Amino acid sequence: MDIKAPYGYREIIPLTRTHRVALPPERMPPPAFRKLTALPLSCVEFAAAARDYPIAFVSGNGKSFVAMAVLGLENQQNLFLTADGAWDSGVYLPAYVRRYPFCMTRVTVSGRERPERIACVEKGAVSDQGEALHDEQGNPLPAWEARKKLLFEFEADLARTEDMCRVLAALGVLETFTMQAVPNAGAPLAMTGMYRVSEQKLNDLPAGKLKELAQTGVLARVYCHLLSLANFARLLDRRA
Repeated sequence: MDIKAPYGYREIIPLTRTHRVALPPERMPPPAFRKLTALPLSCVEFAAAARDYPIAFVSGNGKSFVAMAVLGLENQQNLFLTADGAWDSGVYLPAYVRRYPFCMTRVTVSGRERPERIACVEKGAVSDQGEALHDEQGNPLPAWEARKKLLFEFEADLARTEDMCRVLAALGVLETFTMQAVPNAGAPLAMTGMYRVSEQKLNDLPAGKLKELAQTGVLARVYCHLLSLANFARLLDRRA
């Protein structure tokens, strides 16, 4: 059985009812998350996240895409952390961070990926001194109930985001772009490898297709994404 850890996690194991887990303080991300320049974002979060983060799309092959909240302007840079390593309390905290140390993942058995996903936990967070998630009868405790709800809802939201990305890719409205910035001090900065929705290509779509995108909620999220791109300037302010 092979279990692949999600982006930013180290080693994960299937969560059992007997596990005790060291839960991180609120808004205190693990060390690995403090060096992430971007992290996955679900389409349900676009409206809230667009107030603080640039939302861009990334792709490894130019065919499938993932929505990401951009956290920094340079490699391994997260500009939303305070001096003590906590996530800035004045900005939206993405669900990807809130669900830690838990996650959902697919399992590969004998080289074949199973269709179902299982709840997992970061192995390093499992501790005898951690918090129990189930009682002696195996019933979930409040500490797990809230996190389980977030975990499963976020997983469903990510599936809807994948569908949205497939729709945008099929319509051919995604284009590559480069973010360039000139700080007051130091060398100019440039970020490449990102995609955005082309407003021109979006406007050129047939009226019927635009109506369909509006009815399914995709169009509203596209405009959240486009408006969020102005936040690259705010990242430069945070860097300064």
